[in-house]
Amino acid sequence: MTFTDWKDRSVVVTGGTRGIGNGIAELFARQGAAVLLTGRDADAARAAADGIARATGGRVAGMGVDLRVPEAIDAMAAEAVRLHGGIDVLCANAGIFPAKPLREMTADDVDEVLDVNLRGGILSVRACLPAMERAGRGRIVLTSSITGPTTGYTGWSHYGASKAGQLGFLRGAALELAPHGITINAVLPGNVRTEGLAELGEEYLRGMTASIPLGRLGETSDIAHSVLFLASDEAAFITGQTLTVDGGQTLPESLDALAPPTRGPGPR
Repeated sequence: MTFTDWKDRSVVVTGGTRGIGNGIAELFARQGAAVLLTGRDADAARAAADGIARATGGRVAGMGVDLRVPEAIDAMAAEAVRLHGGIDVLCANAGIFPAKPLREMTADDVDEVLDVNLRGGILSVRACLPAMERAGRGRIVLTSSITGPTTGYTGWSHYGASKAGQLGFLRGAALELAPHGITINAVLPGNVRTEGLAELGEEYLRGMTASIPLGRLGETSDIAHSVLFLASDEAAFITGQTLTVDGGQTLPESLDALAPPTRGPGPR
């Protein structure tokens, strides 16, 4: 059996300065791919790229891209082509999750989340399409979430809407892209140990860990390996699909379901 040779593959990772996106970018670099990672802050993007390049010995570039600006997204795709000769993989990972109760939510709050998480992802796909179509192949992996498509959480109704919206986009896009040899799929992470999660506090982390059957939070590498598979040659016949990576978090109907089973009355 042969496996994907990532050498000379060009990979774009949005939201790659930290967290899940940083883990995705690092794994692709370790596999030999040429990576362009982006973040809203150009200095942070370059620093993250330099750090991964030093750690992996790989070809990694960083670029400041504001996903609320269509021209910036188009420039991202053009830079990937300039640097690495094309675009084989787009990991549309960038996302924000500011908490805001519905009663306090403003139109600007909604627009900010949808513009980055949903609109920015859609426009990233659109920008990378010409390079993939010229090559006659491509892989797109969206980072969605269990929040929205599967679960809900107080204060993140706009975030959940953006993540559920990604899956509506995914299914229509898969049909349009299939004739060009391009697949598009999504990973749905549960709670993953990142800087953003840590900012929610120890009480939140303890509660979430207690709700995961595998007994631990996810690591960025757990998500990165899932993305790597969906972007591989081995996943060529998978498109329009979602992969939940949550340690079983969405399985129990309540925390009581995680308690050790009680012994029944036995045979009669």
